[in-house]
Amino acid sequence: MTDRKTPVLYVVVPCYNEEEVLPETSRRLMEKMTSLISSGAISASSRVLLSNDGSKDSTWKLICDLNANPTNDGLFTGICLAHNRGHQNALFAGLMEALERGCDCAVSMDADLQDDPNAIDQMVADYSNGSEIVYGVRSSRATDTGFKRNTAHIFYDLMGWLGVEMVPDSADFRLMGRDALKAMSQYGESNLFLRGIVPSLGFDTSEVYYERAERFAGESKYPLKKMISFAIEGITSFSTAPIRAVAVAGCAFLAIAVVMLVWSIVSVISGSTVPGWASLMVSIWFVGGALMLSLGIVGEYVGKTYLEAKGRPRWIISKRLD
Repeated sequence: MTDRKTPVLYVVVPCYNEEEVLPETSRRLMEKMTSLISSGAISASSRVLLSNDGSKDSTWKLICDLNANPTNDGLFTGICLAHNRGHQNALFAGLMEALERGCDCAVSMDADLQDDPNAIDQMVADYSNGSEIVYGVRSSRATDTGFKRNTAHIFYDLMGWLGVEMVPDSADFRLMGRDALKAMSQYGESNLFLRGIVPSLGFDTSEVYYERAERFAGESKYPLKKMISFAIEGITSFSTAPIRAVAVAGCAFLAIAVVMLVWSIVSVISGSTVPGWASLMVSIWFVGGALMLSLGIVGEYVGKTYLEAKGRPRWIISKRLD
């Protein structure tokens, strides 16, 4: 291993159907890595590791071409997952591959160029000064729609209320040192939520602020449906508060039932009972809906437990490039 002043850096980029943006992403990363190597900030053994998440387009072919191109000086390498396993698994697989190949630190970033490669300079500098984890934090959300900006803030507030430690306005753009990567390798759950796992590791941390750009090309891999699914993954991965909420709701419904029973007895004694079809139907639908929602929440946790209990591999790497 080299010392912290000249670390072997791996930039890990998960890729899923990124043929439109990958040529520009590789060009910019080539410039950035060459600059860092030339300045002596990182070792000449540093690499860009592209983790192909079972893409259906020509993404893997482009990765192979980058690896084979002699003008790239062996800077680009990659792995190919045998099947699409999702962004978090592709990222985790890439980070673990970088760890096995002997990196001193690894920067994870998306392929769409919304994460600013220029922020890597300060990340490496912070690592050299002792930070084991350096978070890339958005300085603003000006590029987001009002809906996405507001829902993001609600999500971070909700996760904080549930007791999940997270870094607000920080996604998966971060640097992790070898010790942090080793610690993260011990997390074996299938329900991966790296934005919650990394802060739970501890270690010395710092933050680097950057302007998040628009996606350079192609379509977003996180439409509303996937964003909601990702939020549910995060909540169920780190908090049992929703299950507790079901129990509290059950107590509340029981209290309401007792009140309604007392009210019914009083009404019968006073002779003021009238047919209450509307209130009866409202009560039935309310309680029925509450029960279905409660079963859904509990079922979500049972489903996660089922997936974890099977112990299946989270990914299978079908191809590796040197």
